[in-house]
Order: sequence, then structure tokens, then C-alpha cells
Amino acid sequence: QVQLVESGGGLVQAGGSLRLSCAPSGRAFSSRAMGWFRQAPGKEREFVAAISWSGGSTHYADSAKGRFTISRDNAKNTLYLQMYSLKPEDTAVYYCAARSGGSRYVLSLLEDEYDYWGQGTQVTVSS
Repeated sequence: QVQLVESGGGLVQAGGSLRLSCAPSGRAFSSRAMGWFRQAPGKEREFVAAISWSGGSTHYADSAKGRFTISRDNAKNTLYLQMYSLKPEDTAVYYCAARSGGSRYVLSLLEDEYDYWGQGTQVTVSS
């Protein structure tokens, strides 16, 4: 079982930046594709960004392109989401997720293809 813990959320002004981190608790990870998802109040959880196990491939939701950067440091077993130019509509609980099984190396945009989830970290962007 891979346990994930997000950190770095908080309150930020519109136009500001924030960096989220995701680290394992109990087990290290490296050879897994990872993703970030978010869920705003009253809305469905949505895809934000994903990265392959090596970091060589990434994909972003349209809302995140040009503002967010997903990266990973496998030596530190840590996943990051660097967010710039934050908007009030970015307010949500942000979750990191990890894949498993035979396809665990390949990034996915689909929530149900991720097997392990953190508890989330709150990001609030004020206007």
C-alpha cells in the first residue's frame, strides 16, 4: 500500500503562487505515474496534471496550461505542483494520486485509473 501526503496548500491572493508537494508515508515511490486532481465545493473532482514515472511526459488540463507545472524528484520520492497566476476559480482541495499495476509507469488523465490517493490539501485563492 502506497500512502500519500500532500502539503503546501493555504490561502493566497489572486495572482500569487503556491507549490504543492506530495510525499509517501510508509512507503517510497519512484516507478509510478502520478497525478494531481482537485475538487471545488459543489463540483466533481477534476483532473489537473499528470506525469509519467520518469518525468519525461506530462499532461495538463486546459485550465492549468501555462500556469501550473507538475514535476517530480524521484530521488526524494516527492511530487510537486507549482502554481502561478492563481485565480479564485483555482480554489479547491488538491489531491495527489499514484498508479499501480502493470500500467503504473504511464500517465493517465482518468481518475479511476489511479489507485492511491492522499487526503488532500486545501488551496484557497482570494480575489
